Amino acid sequence: MPREFDPVKLAVLANAFDGIVREMTSGLLRSARSSVINTARDFSCAVLTADNQLLAAAEGVPVHVFGAGPLGEDMVALHDDIREGDAFLHNDPYLGNSHAADHCILVPIFVEGRHLFTAVTKAHQADCGNALPTTFYATARDVYEEGALIFPCVRIQRDYADVDDIIRMCRSRIRVPDQWYGDYLASVGASRIAERRTQELAAKFGADTLVEFVDAWFDYSERLATSAVETLPERVLTGSTTHDPFPGTGPDGVPVNATISVKPAEGRVTIDLRDNPDNLPNGLNLTRATATGAALAGILSGLPESLPSNAGTFRRFEVLLREGCAVGVPKHPYSCSSGTTNLADRVVNIVQSAFSQIEDGYGTAEGATGQAPAKSVISGIDERTGNAYVNQILVGGVGGPATPYVDGWPTYQRPVCGALLYHDSVEVDEQRYPILVHERVLVADSGGAGRQRGGLASRVTIEARDDDVTLTYGIESKFNPPKGVRGGADGAVPEAWVEALDGNRKEIPVVGRYDMARGEKVVSITPGGGGYGDPLDRASTAVLDDLSEGRVTPETALAVYGVVITGGLIDDAATRKLRNERRNPEAK
Repeated sequence: MPREFDPVKLAVLANAFDGIVREMTSGLLRSARSSVINTARDFSCAVLTADNQLLAAAEGVPVHVFGAGPLGEDMVALHDDIREGDAFLHNDPYLGNSHAADHCILVPIFVEGRHLFTAVTKAHQADCGNALPTTFYATARDVYEEGALIFPCVRIQRDYADVDDIIRMCRSRIRVPDQWYGDYLASVGASRIAERRTQELAAKFGADTLVEFVDAWFDYSERLATSAVETLPERVLTGSTTHDPFPGTGPDGVPVNATISVKPAEGRVTIDLRDNPDNLPNGLNLTRATATGAALAGILSGLPESLPSNAGTFRRFEVLLREGCAVGVPKHPYSCSSGTTNLADRVVNIVQSAFSQIEDGYGTAEGATGQAPAKSVISGIDERTGNAYVNQILVGGVGGPATPYVDGWPTYQRPVCGALLYHDSVEVDEQRYPILVHERVLVADSGGAGRQRGGLASRVTIEARDDDVTLTYGIESKFNPPKGVRGGADGAVPEAWVEALDGNRKEIPVVGRYDMARGEKVVSITPGGGGYGDPLDRASTAVLDDLSEGRVTPETALAVYGVVITGGLIDDAATRKLRNERRNPEAK
């Protein structure tokens, strides 16, 4: 029987690895070239064990890191000569990666001649060589039309020096090569930080101690997850939704289903995603990594307990996937260009909201989805400098889901990100690109009403300042908005239009690209998040606060929440009377 690991040392080492990942994150954030990384923070860092289990991810984006183990599996399977000083570039969605725009740098960490850990940085690229200047080519019928450069875990450094062949391939196909190369150097640097810090940790505590720590930490995390599941009733929960109609789908959109089997006697939860459509002739198909990561993110959001995000916790959660499934393991050459977003967002939503079927206090509502123009990829030639630019801007947030205890965040960004992406600075974006942002405001009444209110939508107006500004985007949830749960209302639907030079309003396609003329304005309204619980149970003081801050209108405060406000004050007696009448209309 193995000896018990010192609990104090367990906490020290767990926090040490967490600190290593946070230092990786800080280094990448401060040294990357593209704004989607150094401003919006669309990247993640992690440390895997030698047997490719997720050890530490700090504030890693769920869709990036929860399925990170297969990245290490690919490295080991494809290379039998791994040694210290190596680094590998991996973005193959048909192996263990998320989608082609997520460039991963894997660095095997050797201690005393043994490969004990692997550092992983995954950074979302604004341009990965797609046929169109966009990071998400959702309408691509297959990987060939998509056009991305795909690297199935290729060696990009040997003995700490670049493999120039790979660097030249990237620079020759990516539209802004210096931007990519700066991001590449930042990613390698972040992974090398983990290598140095882990070796320093091993020098202090001993390599064998670190190996023992891994087993103890995973066992401890598994016990926490088991305890959380054991408190649940034995249930089979179901979640279903429909992704909006899209190029390459039928007129009714894409149905997405999940069956969640809660087995407290076994301390296990199984998420079955196999009952979903086959691969689609567009870029919406998920990958093994993103389908797994989305399901796990939904579980961790749905449970009231806070659990460590590592492989020990994940031992208690099984995700069942099907090969050739749009929400599963893709078959080549179906495109997975948008495999980290649309359907993955839907999976997170239906899993986390399904837990609300247990009872009040579990699960969340659905969060807003979609890639509205305020979150589009912007590209063109800047006439101020004559230089090409391609980058994703994030100047508008979406409404987050209400939980049993708090309102949804307006800075949620999307379900797969877990509110970990940042908003761009408007002023910085206006300096970098030929655009002018006229407004970025929250939209009143756009969050689903509930005891806890859904996060508000954002309205953003962008004007082109030269003749070559292209926005590539994909509006979603227009026909199937984020759902509320346990009596909560759905979030508001998104909208987008163009204010033409003659002042008239004209519609733009739901998905695609729009070439803006100088002086034209694109107005983008993102969706709102779903509400949780009966709106009549919302604290009247919270409604008054929402009203005073412009988050709800007086009409909604009265008609939806049943709160009577006179002269800026709550009329408690009238509010009680009105709410009782609403709850018991037959007693009027």
